[in-house]
Amino acid sequence: MNLFIQAAHAAEAPGGTAMIMQWIFPLAIFAIFYFLVIRPQSKRAKEHRNMVDSLTAGSEVIFAGGLMGKIKSIEGDYAIVALNDKTDVKIQRASVISVLPNGTIDGL
Repeated sequence: MNLFIQAAHAAEAPGGTAMIMQWIFPLAIFAIFYFLVIRPQSKRAKEHRNMVDSLTAGSEVIFAGGLMGKIKSIEGDYAIVALNDKTDVKIQRASVISVLPNGTIDGL
């Protein structure tokens, strides 16, 4: 009977190189995602946090609404910003997107 029927052989058990190959693709995707998305975003967040922590009275800033002004005082998480001689606004310090060099607003 062996003349007409091929002998059945069992497949190799998973493990070894097959198991490693299953993990290479997901790890590669995670590494690419980490270096292209997560790491740059956390670096930008850290720089922004350092900038917000370094704000002092007299700093000239641009905040999220696009307005520019000079910080008059800082009260915890908020800052009083003078937009001109007559107008002061209270903003969250985290809404500051850029610190300008001193004298920039006067030069405009």
